[in-house]
Amino acid sequence: MPPAEAPAQSSLSLKTARGRLVLTATVLGSSMAFIDSTVVSVAQPTIGREFHADIAGLQWVSIGYLLTLSGLLLLGGALGDRLGRRRIYIIGVSWFAVASLLCAVSPNITFLILFRVIQGIGGALLTPGSLAILEASFRKEDRSAAIGAWSGLGGIATAFAPFLGGWLISAVSWRFIFVINLPIAIAVVLLSLRVVPETHDVEQTGRLDYVGSALATLALIGVSYGLVEGPAMGFGAPAVLVALLGGVVAAVLFVVQEMRSPNPIVPLSLFKSRQFSATNVVTLIVYAVLGGVFFLLPIELQQVAHYSPIGAGASLLPVTFILLVLSAPSGRLAQRIGPRLQMSLGPIIVAVGVALLGRVDASGSYFTEVLPAAFMFGLGLAITVAPLTSTAMSSAPPRRAGIASAINNTVARTGSLLF
Repeated sequence: MPPAEAPAQSSLSLKTARGRLVLTATVLGSSMAFIDSTVVSVAQPTIGREFHADIAGLQWVSIGYLLTLSGLLLLGGALGDRLGRRRIYIIGVSWFAVASLLCAVSPNITFLILFRVIQGIGGALLTPGSLAILEASFRKEDRSAAIGAWSGLGGIATAFAPFLGGWLISAVSWRFIFVINLPIAIAVVLLSLRVVPETHDVEQTGRLDYVGSALATLALIGVSYGLVEGPAMGFGAPAVLVALLGGVVAAVLFVVQEMRSPNPIVPLSLFKSRQFSATNVVTLIVYAVLGGVFFLLPIELQQVAHYSPIGAGASLLPVTFILLVLSAPSGRLAQRIGPRLQMSLGPIIVAVGVALLGRVDASGSYFTEVLPAAFMFGLGLAITVAPLTSTAMSSAPPRRAGIASAINNTVARTGSLLF
């Protein structure tokens, strides 16, 4: 990094116009990845009818994306810390946009799955960068507020995605759930080039830990594939056994590699912080539930309760409104009293919301079955998400912002994948 760029690190104020624009750039970019993780579930029945695809093929439209996203997040975070967080973020946003265009013009389910896999690579580059930019660029007193706003607005984008997807599917075509990423990506790239400061870990020298990155990717993909396909193929099936065994072996070798490497892709010293470790455990649980709800509920509402695509998407709008109103106060409360109470209470309320969703059937009404569940689910998320992300980042040194973000995002996406 040129010497002139050094003051840019940890100097931004959220109260300035530039600070708010930097926040906008990171929220818009990361929201593309968050939205794509959920909006595709609304389109799956329509995609299945057009491509004559079975449920297994439709499942891989989501799984293929999540596998590469989860498997490469650590590499994306490490590259950002080393080569420049803004640079890798812009590359990731651009990659994601090109892959989105390919998804939009897919001629069949096989190509759609392939392009979703490619799209996941872009998501792995941009997702840790968006959060790391905030942690490394904003001054200490503004970091929690910036990350809280990022978490809340990102949660709103995720919750709003089913409604947006349903509207696009009904009004135009399912292909536009991918086309809409293009203007957003262009805006993010232009804004990032103009206002986002370049930051990196000044202590990172030597060779990048490519062996550790490859082992982490193999471990996540192997275990994830085995757990996803096990119920359908049988856990005794050769392909499932090989995937699970290979994933476990890769995970063990990964830990050995990180202990021996002079430049580990995941510094194991980060996990000496009980707060960092506990926060990531809670993240795994919360995002497993979140991924399951946003994947299964739109399909259930369309196929069991006979909702239209836009109706299924609109059913989760209360979650969006609750996050919009309560995310910022939740972040401020956690900063004042500490995150422990909210990280304990929030997941319990999320669980109550999920339990209420079990009452949804073809004969019930939206106001008696879906709305109470959506309200409790959204309330639990609003209590949990902002302090959860902020605590995960504040538990690591700012110079490790990229890899800390990558670890937290890997845990979150893995939770969504393994539900």
